[in-house]
Amino acid sequence: MADTVREIERKYEVDGGAQLPDLAGVDRVATVAEAGVENLDARYYDTPDQRLAADAITLRRRTGGRDAGWHLKLPVAPGVRDEVRAPLSDAPPPELTALVRSRVLDGELVPLVRLRTRRTVRVLHDAAGAPLAELAVDEVHAQRAGKPTEGKAGAAGVRWREIEVELVEGGDSGLLDEVGRALVAAGARPASSESKLARALAETGLARERPARPGGGGGESRPRGSGKRGGEAMAAKNTTKTGKNRTTAGKSKTTAGKKKEPTAGDVVLRYVREQVRVIIELDPAVRRDLPDSVHRMRVATRRLRSAFRSYTKVLDRSATRPVGLELQWLAAELGVDRDREVLTARLQQALAEVPRTLRLGPVDARLRIWSERRRTGARREVLSVLDGPRYMALLKTLHALLEAPPLRPAADRPASEVAAGAVLKDYRRLARRVEAALAAPAGQARDEALHGARKAAKRTRYAAEAARPALGGPAKKFARRIKRVQQLLGDHQDGVVARGALRELATQAQQAGEGGFTFGLLYGREEARAADRERELPRRWKKASRRKHRAALRP
Repeated sequence: MADTVREIERKYEVDGGAQLPDLAGVDRVATVAEAGVENLDARYYDTPDQRLAADAITLRRRTGGRDAGWHLKLPVAPGVRDEVRAPLSDAPPPELTALVRSRVLDGELVPLVRLRTRRTVRVLHDAAGAPLAELAVDEVHAQRAGKPTEGKAGAAGVRWREIEVELVEGGDSGLLDEVGRALVAAGARPASSESKLARALAETGLARERPARPGGGGGESRPRGSGKRGGEAMAAKNTTKTGKNRTTAGKSKTTAGKKKEPTAGDVVLRYVREQVRVIIELDPAVRRDLPDSVHRMRVATRRLRSAFRSYTKVLDRSATRPVGLELQWLAAELGVDRDREVLTARLQQALAEVPRTLRLGPVDARLRIWSERRRTGARREVLSVLDGPRYMALLKTLHALLEAPPLRPAADRPASEVAAGAVLKDYRRLARRVEAALAAPAGQARDEALHGARKAAKRTRYAAEAARPALGGPAKKFARRIKRVQQLLGDHQDGVVARGALRELATQAQQAGEGGFTFGLLYGREEARAADRERELPRRWKKASRRKHRAALRP
C-alpha cells in the first residue's frame, strides 16, 4: 500500500573539504543533534528516452536508511515534491507505475542510474527540543545502471558532495531561507541540478535532449511557416486606434526592433499543448483523489475539444473530430463523480438554510447515504477508465497530433485576424441560442434551450481565452463578460439537476416511511431560484453583448 509524504527541501553543492557552519542560533534553531550515518543504494528507473526525467519525475528503488522501498517523486512547486512510497519489491510496483502511466504510456521502465550515498544526518531543534528540519550531508557516487561500458563517458562513475535541508511536516519554509543563507555564507552553492538524478544523468553522459512532450518546453513542434514559436513572439505590444493595448508584434511584417506577429498556428497550438499538458499532469492527481483534480482534468478536456471546434480554419476538422469525440467520452466519464460532488454540495447548502422546525425526518442522513452510494461507484469507474485501453489510445493520439499537427493554410496567417474571426463566429452562435432560450415557453423547453445556451457560452469563452496571446486585453475582458453569462446559465442548469435529485430523494423518503416534506420544500426553492435566473438573464446578456465589446476584438 502506497503512502505519501510532502517533501520541502533545498539542495546545495559543497566542495569535498568544506565544513558546516554552526547553525545554532539561525532563525529558531537552538541545537543541532547528530542523527547518525546511513548508507543508501538506489536505482533510478525511467523509459530509455527518459520520459519521466523530462517532467522532473523520479522513480527509484532504494535500500538502506529508514525508508527503504520504492519512491516516486512528483513535482508540486519549486523545491516541493510529493514522495509516494511503496514497500520493496523486485519490479516497480503497480500502485506507482499507474501514477506515471500518462507519461510512460506503453514504454518500458528500466534502471538507468545507480546512486550510492553515504549520508550524515543532523536534526535542527528549537528551544523546546522539537525538530524543525533535517540536514543531510551526502557523499554521492553515481554510475550507469548495469555493466560498465569501457570508453563511455561516466562509465567509471562520478562523485560529488551535497547538502540537503528538509523541513519536518508542517514546518515554516522561512527557516529554509535562513539556513540557506548561513550555508552560502560558509561557501555552499545552491544546487545547479534539480535533483541527484538530473546531475547523475548529465555527468554520466546519459542526459538526453528532452523528447517532444505535450505542453513541454524541450521539443515543441513548430507550426509550418512560423519563424518563432508562439511563446517567443507574443510579448511585444502595439496600440489600437482606441488606445487599448493588444498583444501583437507588427502585423506579420518584420520592422526594425519589432518581433514578428505570431501566426494563428502558433497561438492555437500553444493553447492545445497547454490543455494536453494539464490532462497528462492531472492524471496522477485524479488517481490519488486529490481535491479538485477531477474537475480540472475535465475542464481541460472540454477546453481542448472546444479549441478543435472553434479553430477549424487552423486545425483540420476531419483529423480533430474523432479526437474530440474521445475527449467528450472522457469528460463524461470524469463528470459522473464531479457532478455528484457539485450537486451534493448544493443540496447540503440548501438544507442548511432550512429552519430546524421544517427539517422533518432524517433528511441529512438520507442525503448523505444517497451521495455516498454514488461516490463509491463513480470513483471505481474513474479508475477503471484511466486504466483502460481506450484512455491509453486517446493519450497516444494526443501525442501524435502534437507531433504532426493537422494544420490548414490559415495557420500561417496572422493570429489576430484568425482568432478574432473564430471568437466572433462562436459569439454569433451563442447569440442565436440565447435569443431562442428567451423566446421559449416556460418549462422543459426553456430549460433545455438555456442549457444549450450555456454550452455555447462556454465554447465562446474558451475561444476568447485561447485568443488572448493574439488579441490581448480585449479578449480577456470579453471572456470575462461571457463567463458571467455562463455562470448564470450554469446555476440555472444546476437547479434543473437539483430538482430531479430532490424528486428522487423525496420518493425514497416516502417509500421508507420518512415523509418527503423537506425535500419538497427544497424543490420549491429551486424552482423560485431558477425563475430568478431567467429574469436576470436579459439584463446580463445585454451587458455582455454590447457591440463595442465585439468591435474591440477586431484587428
